[in-house]
Amino acid sequence: MRRIDAHHHLWDLAARPQDWLDGPDLAPIRRDFGPADLRAVTSAAGVDATVLVQVLPDIEETVEFLALAGKSDLVAGVVGWVDLTAPDVAGQLDRLRCGPGGDRLVGVRHLVQAESDPAWLVRPDVLAGLRAVRDAGLVYDLLTLPHQLPAAVEAVRAVPDLVFVLDHLSKPDIAGRALQPWATRLSALAAEPNVVAKVSGLVTEAARPRWTVADLRPYVDIALEAFGPDRLMVGTDWPVCLLAASYEQVVDAAEQLTAGLTAAEHAQVFGGTATGVYRLGNS
Repeated sequence: MRRIDAHHHLWDLAARPQDWLDGPDLAPIRRDFGPADLRAVTSAAGVDATVLVQVLPDIEETVEFLALAGKSDLVAGVVGWVDLTAPDVAGQLDRLRCGPGGDRLVGVRHLVQAESDPAWLVRPDVLAGLRAVRDAGLVYDLLTLPHQLPAAVEAVRAVPDLVFVLDHLSKPDIAGRALQPWATRLSALAAEPNVVAKVSGLVTEAARPRWTVADLRPYVDIALEAFGPDRLMVGTDWPVCLLAASYEQVVDAAEQLTAGLTAAEHAQVFGGTATGVYRLGNS
């Protein structure tokens, strides 16, 4: 089975400014990251294919990502962005699919973590947008913080025939060693059968730069118990992960955290889940 990095980003600062990188703490990743950089790190880590995830709430970025994926034998799928609150979500998705690399569109994501309304996901216009994503045969990536998980559960129940993918396990407070109420809320979300989750983005939630695999283990163990290996996938969140660890260190940590799995379960977490959920075999 192919080894898949189910979550990474790319950006070109000259083509598309990244204002979120302006803070001093983000200086290590305030540079361009392109396909050649991606190939170098994935090759060294033995990764065969990737899922490129949107960075900005900008449909033109998604257009660019799809065109890039269409010319790549490495980027197997793109999770893009459309305005879920607009009345023409279906039209936006059609436009993306009709453009270069449109067959690589596998999902949609919005930066819900940045929304001040904790119930943003269950607004009527957002739910209508989620149904359009469902009708298009795509999945929806959930980027939430722990306090937004109750609304995520409501949204998942409101659109039960849409597959939701929880990014970064909803960013638990690993640095603060807090398990609750995150664990209870995560388990409530995992109880819904149309949700899978990514073991991704955890090193940047831990204490930097001295995090250890042991710091991450309680959170991954809870996710394994809640979702099971067949509903988990590994992603690096590169290049954001570089704030805390190299690409290979993130992959190695994931290996250590899943060392107790059977060979079949390991293959599922490191490729099978992503392939099935994002239908990467169809790209």
